[in-house]
Amino acid sequence: MSGHLTNEEKGILLLLARESLEKGVRGEYISPLDPAILTPVLQTEGASFVTLTVRGQLRGCIGALEPYQSLAEDVCEHALAAALHDPRFPPVTPAELPHIHIEISRLTRPQLLHYTDSDDLLSKLNPGLDGVILRDGYRRATFLPQVWAQLPEKETFLSHLCQKMGAPSDLWRKKHLEVETYQVQEFHEP
Repeated sequence: MSGHLTNEEKGILLLLARESLEKGVRGEYISPLDPAILTPVLQTEGASFVTLTVRGQLRGCIGALEPYQSLAEDVCEHALAAALHDPRFPPVTPAELPHIHIEISRLTRPQLLHYTDSDDLLSKLNPGLDGVILRDGYRRATFLPQVWAQLPEKETFLSHLCQKMGAPSDLWRKKHLEVETYQVQEFHEP
């Protein structure tokens, strides 16, 4: 992640996310991005998660951990996917659109966290700062740094992340998992 986004860039991304979300939910044509409104940073490869909430309750969250397209395209794709393709929720309906609140998280590239045992792992986590990815073979799960607000204890955070991965909650204590961390620049609609 090269530098922090300016307030103008954040505003552009939020507008693009809102447009993709609303047009997609209504089944309308989503036009290609206009490069004239995009800064070089928004045209650079970037990874993002888009989180949708209604009155503070999660309504959808989809993203990518590694960049594979421009940040602007990534945000548009994930805004639409969070609305229509999060398997935890039915698709967002047009009637819900006025109540949807959009939050965008721009991710740094994940870094492998080297640790010796479960106590060492706990000592190396930074609550509120680190997003965490756990991997066990083909299974993988992540929590954005914002999840620390609901799960502030490191042990509880890792246990819930194991469950999200489809593994026993204490797997992180019993087995050496592949762990990666990343940080985000988070911003949301007013």
